[in-house]
Amino acid sequence: MLRLCTVLCMASFALADGFTFTIGSTVASQDFRLKAAAFVFRTEGCAEPAKSQISATAEGIVKEARKSLALQIVAAAKPGVYAVLQGWPAEGDWVVNLKGTCADEKAGALIPIGPKGFIRESSKFFPRPATDAEIEKSLKALTQGGKK
Repeated sequence: MLRLCTVLCMASFALADGFTFTIGSTVASQDFRLKAAAFVFRTEGCAEPAKSQISATAEGIVKEARKSLALQIVAAAKPGVYAVLQGWPAEGDWVVNLKGTCADEKAGALIPIGPKGFIRESSKFFPRPATDAEIEKSLKALTQGGKK
């Protein structure tokens, strides 16, 4: 009985994690076709990764003007692994806004982009899409010297 309770408790903790994203360098995809991408990400907590719906936008500030650009996402050979292609100019400050759904669950992430690529340490992950205020806060952190 104790063993059954332990297994059920562990299963409930695993389910509580829900649908989310993790990010990594293009090498992490183990897919040579994606080596020119800005970064890769994996969906986690989705029973059927092929049915998840993912979108990405680049949110930026260029010459004090706010910009928003739709980005292309490419599926890797491994289910649930995707690459974000760089569709934003080198000029300006940029944050990639990831949004996803899997069944009834949602996930979001804000990935700041610095001169050397994505900034893992400043990335934010949410159990829902990021709000406009969170996007603006992330951009403000970049424009105030948060680049690495």
